[in-house]
Amino acid sequence: MSIASSELIQIFRNRLVLITSLIIPVAVSALFVRRHETFVAIGSLGYIAAMVMFTVAAFGLYATAVTTLASRRQNLFLKRLRSTAAADSTILAGLLLPPTAIAMVQVAAILTALAMVAGKPANGALLVVAVLATLAMMIGLALATAGLTNSPEHAQVTTLPVTLGVIAVASWVGISGTADLAWLKRLLPGGAVTELTMNAWNGGVAVTESLPLLAPTLGWVVIAVALATRLFRWDPRR
Repeated sequence: MSIASSELIQIFRNRLVLITSLIIPVAVSALFVRRHETFVAIGSLGYIAAMVMFTVAAFGLYATAVTTLASRRQNLFLKRLRSTAAADSTILAGLLLPPTAIAMVQVAAILTALAMVAGKPANGALLVVAVLATLAMMIGLALATAGLTNSPEHAQVTTLPVTLGVIAVASWVGISGTADLAWLKRLLPGGAVTELTMNAWNGGVAVTESLPLLAPTLGWVVIAVALATRLFRWDPRR
């Protein structure tokens, strides 16, 4: 918790991280909520919920986590922490807890606002499962990407493929559904959990049919953790 509290202070002191983790996700999500009738016309309320979730998870959690880890590695903070009695998992958990908590609060607040102005989700528990699965996937991808990132400035480049990719996949699935190319859409990162989010909000699909959609997302968590194990470095990258 001491690592997490220190990291939280650093987040609010860093203007770039503050804009990335707070202002951009909230501004974009507010647009979806305010113009929900327009976006429902091209998708559904579940589509809006998925886009809000991935906007926060990609910009607020993923990009912030990669930037944080790259910065702490560059200034040798990671190396100094590793010389203490704290375990590696404790160090990483302390550094990632603040952006994760901020992202969870943002998603909860914005989806609550969407429910108030447009109608409640059909299955709130299933929606929570979808959100948690999404955040877990993005944390895993952040650890993997941090292994390839030399500096906080470099993070602005290395995070773009995943950030734009998951949002594009969520939008594709949210607008077109999975009637066509279902296997491809569900295997892409973000595709299955987008469908799960839509089922949770829109209803009309049995829970027993929706839960298997967790498998591809959890698969990406496993892949990301495996990549992070191979790629993550505690010393500055050259």
